[in-house]
Amino acid sequence: MPVVYTVRSHDPRTHRISFRIDLPATEEESAELVLPTWSPGSYEIRESAREVRELTAREAHGGPVLPVERVAKNRWRVVGTRGKPVEVEYEVYAHDLLDDGLDADDVHLFLNAARCFPCLEGHRTEPVEVALHLPSGWSAYAELPQVGEHPPRFRAADYDELLDSPIDCGTPVEVQFRPKGIPHRMLLCGGPGNYDAHRLEEDLHRIVEATIDYFGDSPVKGYTFFTHLTDRPRSGLEHRASTSLIANRLMFRPRPAYEVFHLLCCHEYFHLYNVKRIHPKALEGADLSEETYTRLLWLMEGTTDYVALLLLRHAGLDTAARTRERLATLVRGYRQGPGRLARSLEEASLVSWIDLYRPYEESRNQSVSYYTKGSLVSWCLDLEILHRTATERSLQSVLRHLWTEYGKTGRGIEEGEAQSIFERATGLDLEEFFGRNIRGTEEVEFAAFARLAGLSCEPVAPKEEPEKPLPGYLGVDFFPDRSELKIREVLDGTPARRAGLSPEDEIVAFDGMRVSPSGFSEAMARLPPGTATELTVFRRRVLTTVRLTTGTPPAEKYRIEPLDAAGPLERKVYEAWLRAPWESAKTSHSALGAPPA
Repeated sequence: MPVVYTVRSHDPRTHRISFRIDLPATEEESAELVLPTWSPGSYEIRESAREVRELTAREAHGGPVLPVERVAKNRWRVVGTRGKPVEVEYEVYAHDLLDDGLDADDVHLFLNAARCFPCLEGHRTEPVEVALHLPSGWSAYAELPQVGEHPPRFRAADYDELLDSPIDCGTPVEVQFRPKGIPHRMLLCGGPGNYDAHRLEEDLHRIVEATIDYFGDSPVKGYTFFTHLTDRPRSGLEHRASTSLIANRLMFRPRPAYEVFHLLCCHEYFHLYNVKRIHPKALEGADLSEETYTRLLWLMEGTTDYVALLLLRHAGLDTAARTRERLATLVRGYRQGPGRLARSLEEASLVSWIDLYRPYEESRNQSVSYYTKGSLVSWCLDLEILHRTATERSLQSVLRHLWTEYGKTGRGIEEGEAQSIFERATGLDLEEFFGRNIRGTEEVEFAAFARLAGLSCEPVAPKEEPEKPLPGYLGVDFFPDRSELKIREVLDGTPARRAGLSPEDEIVAFDGMRVSPSGFSEAMARLPPGTATELTVFRRRVLTTVRLTTGTPPAEKYRIEPLDAAGPLERKVYEAWLRAPWESAKTSHSALGAPPA
């Protein structure tokens, strides 16, 4: 008999869900229930066990109460279970509408197993079921076999499949489409939004078909985009046959905002292959009670980010110029982080648990995002492969090799194996590239790689006007409080760092003249680069003075554009890379920012 989890009821006023677990009779003297501390694909400790309360147990069918001991933060032991089916009851607080969240209100119920369904220790590989008692008129949705109607009941082959199968309940708007004949749907939950359902259907169809074409086939017989409309920033979490998306309800117009949603959908759908099937061996059967480490997250996430840009081009949702513009924006952001020279891609992957998901005041000085750098390095690697093989091979060749040899077979990638996989798939020696750009911390030479496709990659110099010189630059970021200029972070290599400004310092005056948040930009405009100035600051409630010389602000924009001097091979690389005809520099500049065809 399977373990059965039942949603008995939920109270929208308190956001509490009442659960029951039916445990089959076993030969063990006690049963241990363990709730994960993190969800696969989200490398952040959540501590969901703190939201569980009043866990009790008794023999099934009204039998006597059994003792329950809490033996760890996320572990409960039910004593005296040998030979007896057991019922466990508990409540969980559910007011966390994240992509890996647990949320209950008057219109919606969103369940992630890692947040509410503890695993029966020793039975992780056995079938489990979920039954749901829902308000009248509600439906339940999951990419799991449904084995019951009243109440809705789903079955998973094992606990890991349940972990990878979110369940959404309510009355969502459903958008259906069939790319390559495979049933897909988007469920829009959370009330109104400024989306166009027909446009969503058309665009998602194109994204999915482009992704399937990229690999050559599909691993699923059906797929769901669970989309939760909120006022929060966008996010997503991948699953084996679905994704959980958080989207601002007003991000579907105007077009720039909608393009961000395109990227989110494209990124998460690509994970159907890269992460859910092409995966690090270290993550197989991971102990979800503690961190699991891999140096390959740059390949799982950064490469996915990069290919998502290409797939929007393949799907006809972006022009070639728009793809270049997106990459230029990434270059700008990356170059503004001093930590890019302090931590390698592999190390950033390894320490994501205490780094990417837990930023603090010094993060930008000592770390780098394996999403951003991983995406840009994947771009450089793609151009390197295309150029050295005269377009016979590309990053797509590597990912198709990974799909065939690893994804389809279930074989995990060993730590330290990525370089050899890339070399086998391309026939190239990539020691220098991996040593410098993936294992090392040297500056990535974007301009040199861009030239392999006949492109320039350079900052756009700001225009100086006689009556309006460049403003000065400190190198600080402020807390978003409109009433004070309190420093949140100080960047390495900047005037503020050299002068000894610190996080939590509150700037109150320049050269004895009071300054407010609303007047800060005006004050910096009066202090062009190279100007000596005296800052008055409150430091830990004590007034002090700091002297510094303003610097030159970093480039606010980069540009990636065709070079008129590009040779035949470079033009060929460009056309193979972007699936677009070569553009002259003049033509390209006029097309930059044009709407997609």
